[in-house]
Amino acid sequence: MAANDNTLGVDNTFRKKFDREEYLERAREREKQEAEGRNKSKAKGPPVQRKPLKHRDYEVDLESRLGKTQVVTPVAPLSQQAGYYCSVCECVVKDSANYLDHINGKKHQRALGMSMRVERASLKQVQERFEQLKKRKPPGSFTEQDLDERIIKQQEEEEERKRQRRERKKEKKKEKAAEEEPEIDPDVAAMMGFGGFGSSKK
Repeated sequence: MAANDNTLGVDNTFRKKFDREEYLERAREREKQEAEGRNKSKAKGPPVQRKPLKHRDYEVDLESRLGKTQVVTPVAPLSQQAGYYCSVCECVVKDSANYLDHINGKKHQRALGMSMRVERASLKQVQERFEQLKKRKPPGSFTEQDLDERIIKQQEEEEERKRQRRERKKEKKKEKAAEEEPEIDPDVAAMMGFGGFGSSKK
């Protein structure tokens, strides 16, 4: 190759020329749209006022399906699938522990229209609640004295059972001993010399 050859440069005209002003304008428009979108989402409406959390007024049924078998098919509706079905959230939870977590959880409580905040009780409400609980005390409840009496009674019954068991054992032993001894006429026994061990008649 000769050094005096005039080599032409590479044609770079295919490269895109960037117009900075155009792209700055596009960026400003995009930022405006994003800001409007944020403002719209914030101004959807007034915040939802939820009721404070309150205790359940129904019994949670966890034991009705205990020990039962169930045929599970993939085409069955959610309420008939294996596990615990929540009709409020329309979901199936696989075991009782997770079901309890679910019904006490935030998603379920929000679906019921409650927040996770508990209403602050006043002194008067607490006193009224104590009075209600005192009145509701079941008649079958017992005190420490009742408990002591029950323990003593149980101990006496246990001792009586043990005594009866010992008596039955003694009776069985006597019956066994009577069955093993052959019945021999005393005259025949005397003739044969079965008068007794170590005793001699003189």
